[in-house]
Amino acid sequence: MRVRKAIIPAAGLGTRLLPNTKSVPKEMLPLVDKPVLQYIVEEAVAAGVEEILIITNRGKSAIEDYFDYAPDLEARLIQDGKEKDARTVRQVADMADVFFLRQKETKGLGHAVWRAKSFVGNEPFAVLLGDDIMLSEKPVLKQLVEAAEENECSAVAVHEVPDELIVKYSSVKLEQKLSERVYRIGDMNEKPTLDEKFSNFAILGRYVLTPAIFDILEHTAPGRNNEIQLTDGMKELCRHEPMCAVDFEGRRYDTGNLKGYLEAIIDFALKNEEAGDWLRQFIIDKAQKIS
Repeated sequence: MRVRKAIIPAAGLGTRLLPNTKSVPKEMLPLVDKPVLQYIVEEAVAAGVEEILIITNRGKSAIEDYFDYAPDLEARLIQDGKEKDARTVRQVADMADVFFLRQKETKGLGHAVWRAKSFVGNEPFAVLLGDDIMLSEKPVLKQLVEAAEENECSAVAVHEVPDELIVKYSSVKLEQKLSERVYRIGDMNEKPTLDEKFSNFAILGRYVLTPAIFDILEHTAPGRNNEIQLTDGMKELCRHEPMCAVDFEGRRYDTGNLKGYLEAIIDFALKNEEAGDWLRQFIIDKAQKIS
């Protein structure tokens, strides 16, 4: 079960980060020295993905431009003696084969994934949400791919969250333990009430799915918010074939909201070779002044 292809849904309007996202796609907001979306593409490539389809919508042409060659810019950098910067710009476009498809109607995550059916074909594939950033030693998607290959089934990333958060995510019912941090899924539901939740383990932003999901999504009725929910499709999928949950090692940041975005900036900046030591001392000095 080799995962060569990935889908990155990036069609959201970014309303939680307005006015920043009025003209700049939320996936292109800077996270230290790279846009958010580049980290996600790099994670996919590190997990062995070769072809990536980014689902966009109107007003997100900046994403397509970013993953394309920029010959004028590269020529100017080389002319100015900035060969290293020119190589960096070129490497962005060479990381993987990146394709684009517009979601012409906002019908939910399940609809966005279904739109990728012809791109995926009849093979397993990954889904990485466009505003979920992971910080981990081993790429989170790679953790999922290994679990999917070992158990020959779909896999989703999960973490245990408190009650006030589980109602915002998808809750999973964990059954048999398959290996360390990997469990068989019995059921799941989208944004449950506390009475409806199966557990406090929530699905968070990374999936490896079999192509059987496409026929299910095609016939999935709109659910919460009158949108086609990917969770509803996966709920049906796990009734017909095995699916596992990976309690992944690492930390997830929701960069689609201000607090999550700021947390990611600080943590990633602290790990940055150029800025890390300076920022650490800046935080210490600032804390002393405001304490």
